[in-house]
Amino acid sequence: MNGLLNQIAHRLGAGRDMALALAVIAIISLLVLPIPTWLLDIGLSLSITVSVLILLTALFIEKPIDLAAFPTILLIVTMLRLGLNIASTRLILSHGHEGPEAAGGVIAAFGEFLMGGEAIIGITLFLILLVINFVVITKGSGRIAEVSARFSLDAMPGKQMAIDADLSAGMINEEQAKARRSEIEAESSFFGAMDGASKFVKGDAVAGLLITAVNIIVGLILGVFVHDLPVGEAFQVYTLLTVGDGLVTQIPALIVSIASGLLVTKGGEAGKASGALVEQFTRHPMAYGLVSALMIGFSLLPGLPFLPFASLGAAAGFAAWQLSKNKQEREAAREEAVLAESVEGPVEENISETLAIDAIRLEIGYGLLPLLTDQSTEMRLDDQVRALRRQMAQEYGFVLPTVRIIDNVTLGPDEYVVNIRETEAGRGEIKLGKLLIINPGGENVGLPGEVTTEPVFKLPALWIDKDLRDEAGFRGLTVVDNSTVITTHLTEVVKENISDLLSYEETQKLLTQVHKDSAKLVADIIPARISISGVQRILQNLLNEGVSIRDIPGILEGVAEATVFTQNVTMITEHVRTKLARQICAAQAQDGMLPVVTLSPYWDNAFVESLVGQGEDRQLVMAPSSLQAFVTTVREFYDRMATDGQLPCMLTNPSIRPYVRSVMERIRPATVVLSQNEVHARMRVRNLGVIG
Repeated sequence: MNGLLNQIAHRLGAGRDMALALAVIAIISLLVLPIPTWLLDIGLSLSITVSVLILLTALFIEKPIDLAAFPTILLIVTMLRLGLNIASTRLILSHGHEGPEAAGGVIAAFGEFLMGGEAIIGITLFLILLVINFVVITKGSGRIAEVSARFSLDAMPGKQMAIDADLSAGMINEEQAKARRSEIEAESSFFGAMDGASKFVKGDAVAGLLITAVNIIVGLILGVFVHDLPVGEAFQVYTLLTVGDGLVTQIPALIVSIASGLLVTKGGEAGKASGALVEQFTRHPMAYGLVSALMIGFSLLPGLPFLPFASLGAAAGFAAWQLSKNKQEREAAREEAVLAESVEGPVEENISETLAIDAIRLEIGYGLLPLLTDQSTEMRLDDQVRALRRQMAQEYGFVLPTVRIIDNVTLGPDEYVVNIRETEAGRGEIKLGKLLIINPGGENVGLPGEVTTEPVFKLPALWIDKDLRDEAGFRGLTVVDNSTVITTHLTEVVKENISDLLSYEETQKLLTQVHKDSAKLVADIIPARISISGVQRILQNLLNEGVSIRDIPGILEGVAEATVFTQNVTMITEHVRTKLARQICAAQAQDGMLPVVTLSPYWDNAFVESLVGQGEDRQLVMAPSSLQAFVTTVREFYDRMATDGQLPCMLTNPSIRPYVRSVMERIRPATVVLSQNEVHARMRVRNLGVIG
């Protein structure tokens, strides 16, 4: 059944294509082949019908791009009118001497009915229609289309950036982003095409004027010198036919021009034209009241007709009264709804919704609300948070959950709190309207301000007035604004807890949606060799040590290799790290070299001898005294390195790396611990010492 329906749909589509091709060929044939009068009548009637259909369609569409094919339609109907002009010209010049019916009944009817049989009246009407179409409507809509095309093209980068920001913020998904990008491209293409298509209407008007002039002159010559008609009769007959032909083609052209103007003037307004006009013209009842008073005043002036102005004034007054009454009823209904809500209390929230938690939540005191609402700032707090999510996605390889920003009346006016999964992970206080100067040395910087401690890294700092920014910059001091202080604190908290933010759903999304190119590899190893939860734990282990997971294909290849000989997540993670050796070393390299320190043979043997168990049960069992001695030695060594401005990686034996890292995580979490297998073959190593 489905196959039959698809076949029918395919044939219908092919039929439409063939019909359009035949229609274009028929229009072109009008330019070269003579046609009988009855066929010309059909063609002229079709031209009028199509033009009215186009106008009504333009009135009912919601957005301009809903009729994106309008430039093509405009070209086709212009070709149709020109073809009919050529066909009617051939009939007028060949058989015009036979009488008003020489070019068909439609042209004769327009000549007799609209012109009253008078050539001068017909010429006047034709010229007026031509001026209205060419000078007023076509010129105006063409200018609007030109400006709209330029502005639409100029706005494209900003709109694309806005879509990317919404996508990175989690406000839309990939499909919605793709649809919005397509809409922007279609809108730009539409206005660009309309800019060019407006020239068709302009050329059609010029061609109509020239064709009419040629027909009158040539017809007069043929009637007088070839068919021996009197000059007056020849002028009357040929002018009647020619101007009738001009009217029957210019009226559809005017209708299509109006439709074109409606489309381009609609702009960014959504909804039907009738709805937009009614809604926007009925917002202000006072305007109708003033119009009513003005029209009634005109009706009382001597010399002006009383009835037209008085009736219009009464109608405007009634409209003002009715609109004012409707507005008062709407306001009363809103007030009753607010009162009912205050009396009945808030609707009870669904209990299940209270169980949901925010992965990341930023709570701010009421005094910090201007950071979200003040448009004068260079970059608002919410904009910086969206930029942070994009940065973290590029740096770590997955999109962070949406950061929820709320105000908390229980906090101090200048306080903020960062929560990770409903647990407080960071707190700080800032001074709104001030700038923070970070002074790591703690010495006096010679600027007036309030001494404080920087909330992120707990460094000595100073709050200063904004007008001292330039002076602080001249002195080489680090100056930070309020939003940046909060965003930096949020960044550090997120980095410290980033492994906890990679949920099962995010892992599944990474494997099935983000990295679609690895679908075959994912299908081979999940769930045959490892579960999604196992992959999640491996990715969390990598993130916990600051390793980006953007290279999902490489990580999955390492997982596929490791699961052949082990199911231990720690051992699989170690193998994956060796696959990411180039990436890990590049992230830690300084001046093209990898700075490292190594463990002395004593500590290397101490860790090896402290490992007990086999396989997945292997664990570190070191005597507390030895462990304390190791901690003391490492702290003293790295303190000396820090004094010299060095922060080297710790290079260890592959078999003990995860256990050394578990110890270092508690005393110096920022220290990178590498195994010898994780040093890429092409990376140059600079040994800065031995921990012993």
